[in-house]
Amino acid sequence: MSQRQRLLLSIATLAVLVVAFVALRPTDSDNSNPPASTSTTPSPAAQPAPAATRPPPPPAPRPTYVQIRATGLKPVGGIKRIKASKGDTVRLEVRSDQADEAHLHGYDISKPVGPGKRARLRFTANLEGIFEIELEHAGEPIAELQVNP
Repeated sequence: MSQRQRLLLSIATLAVLVVAFVALRPTDSDNSNPPASTSTTPSPAAQPAPAATRPPPPPAPRPTYVQIRATGLKPVGGIKRIKASKGDTVRLEVRSDQADEAHLHGYDISKPVGPGKRARLRFTANLEGIFEIELEHAGEPIAELQVNP
């Protein structure tokens, strides 16, 4: 190959490289930065908090617990006033030195009570209002339950 042919071949090769560079280079309309939405890792703000930092759920409310005592079929200390909220669990314990029946009106719950026998009433306060608790046979009120919304 002559020197002239080598020079033409070098010029032709250089021309091909220049054309390839111009044809393949990015234009101004191409976006050289990848879009933010292509990321598969959520941003720190979008990630849920670790379980250790979440506050624990509040404890379940303790049941309302009231002891009522009757002597001679009369409430000791007078008629007890009991307050509860709708949905509360209420526990009543009635003691009496005489046989009778502890009855919660409105809820229609009755339990025998007497010497050595406690009447235990446990229920969910799902009715709103004021309800009398009495020694049924004696007709003696011993407490009043008020259930608020």
